[in-house]
Amino acid sequence: MNGDIQIFIGSDHAGFEGKKKVISVLKDLQKNDKKLNFIDLGTDSKIKKVDYPKYAKLVGNKVNKNKNNYGILICGTGTGMNIAANKINGIRAAMGYDLYSAKMSRIDNNANVLCLRSRDFNLNRYTNIIKTFLKTQFSGIERHQKRIDLIHKLEK
Repeated sequence: MNGDIQIFIGSDHAGFEGKKKVISVLKDLQKNDKKLNFIDLGTDSKIKKVDYPKYAKLVGNKVNKNKNNYGILICGTGTGMNIAANKINGIRAAMGYDLYSAKMSRIDNNANVLCLRSRDFNLNRYTNIIKTFLKTQFSGIERHQKRIDLIHKLEK
């Protein structure tokens, strides 16, 4: 990780328990990397039903403020958050199914938001997925940047 990293985390009610686990992972990472900071943008309950697009927007807007900002969004399947986040200009959200998807989303797509599912949450697997996502740098290869530029044109 280069420079100070700010990670914004959000979940809906179905992702609340998974979000608590993600925060524990980030706290462990923070012990070894003082440049890593994170802010929980909610929700604060698994009981009160909330709408995931609200949290995708909160996180996405914060991520867009600085190139060293990243987001992690959690809902029951991860899919709803992924769809909602990708509606926000400048956000390139990716599902973190496994190490390969996390790594390649950064290398090829310069993803800035990682979406995870809370149901069937495996802490060991997700710890490695989160580490991989945060530590992997965008390749900067011209063909990949060209594709990202084309995505930005779609947003307009």
